[in-house]
Amino acid sequence: MSTNNPGAPAEPLKVALTTGPKTCKPFVIEVMVFAPASGFKIEVIIEKSCSPQADPIWKIVFDLYKKKATGDGFDQLVHASFKGGTPVIQKGIQATAANGVNDKQADVIVNEAGPAVLELKDASTMTPQQFEATKNKVVASSTKIANFAFE
Repeated sequence: MSTNNPGAPAEPLKVALTTGPKTCKPFVIEVMVFAPASGFKIEVIIEKSCSPQADPIWKIVFDLYKKKATGDGFDQLVHASFKGGTPVIQKGIQATAANGVNDKQADVIVNEAGPAVLELKDASTMTPQQFEATKNKVVASSTKIANFAFE
């Protein structure tokens, strides 16, 4: 099929090779929503952001909401973002974005990450040691979630 002949049918696929700078396109995918306790919900999000050098940065985000006392809707209480520091954890988060949450990951989200994120609603009244311990629970469970992406 000729591209010089205006009467010729269009080609179904056009390919252009690029040799320019690498690119990175950020996005957010909501992978799970659940209620860790009555009146609360947690949205689990996989986020891809980009470094200044256009390298991908993968994150697991937990947003905790509390049902409004009057009317409909929820108020956000906590935003916890886990950025895996190793290439293996980054690949696990990336795989979760591509494949969704598997059964093992869902168990960790509901039984470990969820309760820890729910505890963070009281961060303003926690001692520094309690706050660090709770953050460490979120980090440990997020690491498990990333690692379980390969199982």
